Amino acid sequence: MPQNIAPGKASTPATAFERLLQIMDTLREQCPWDKKQTMETLRHLTIEETYELSDAILEGDLQEVKKELGDIMLHLVFYARIGSEGNHFNVTDVLNGICDKLITRHPHIYGDVEVNNEQDVKRNWEQLKLKEGNKSVLGGVPVSLPALVKASRIQEKARGVGFDWEEKSQVWEKVEEELQEFKNEFNVAELNSIDKEKAESEFGDVLFSLINFARFIDINPENALEKTNKKFIKRFQYLETKAQEAGKALKDMTLAEMDIYWNEAKKL
Repeated sequence: MPQNIAPGKASTPATAFERLLQIMDTLREQCPWDKKQTMETLRHLTIEETYELSDAILEGDLQEVKKELGDIMLHLVFYARIGSEGNHFNVTDVLNGICDKLITRHPHIYGDVEVNNEQDVKRNWEQLKLKEGNKSVLGGVPVSLPALVKASRIQEKARGVGFDWEEKSQVWEKVEEELQEFKNEFNVAELNSIDKEKAESEFGDVLFSLINFARFIDINPENALEKTNKKFIKRFQYLETKAQEAGKALKDMTLAEMDIYWNEAKKL
């Protein structure tokens, strides 16, 4: 094994990155699996790794965060290596590109622009993107983002150019308005004659307004919902375990019986 890729030999960020690049080159040239990969085959794996990083962050497991960052770094190097094989770009182009963009997008650091706060920075960022050729402030929101995350990004970008509520009380009034409109869909008729399409539209408005309010009180709605998901899973699995210990199947238990274990889980 060459000395420059041996375990524990990299002592600086630059040498560690060079070590990864050399390993990637070797794997791409010699490993049957790595030789076969394309950007398309790596895509879903990269998405999976990103979600694993997200899980580690929410769990507060910093050692796992470190591990997942390494996995994502490998993917980034892999894409750059594939790009270089077709003479489209290489890792140097990628790094220079992001450095140039960061310098251009931070004129308050690398230029003579003055800012007073974080919102000024975001506003400048969006204006610079428009000058660079973006036709819409919202054009940079990926189409394939999950709807909850996409709603947050849309609202953040609109806020970046000044299109936003002035007070959080106004946002909450909008939440209540949308809740009432959604509720009205169930008041005007029997449940079996509800206009599902209209109800779905109103429900979407409720979610969008709640996400907006969450932004105003500095809550990340994606993180909040995922933490609730994890909390529900833990409580439900406690319920399953206790039912099994009692020799019962959930399908044969009454809701009142299940509530006993559920309330125990909540106390834990």
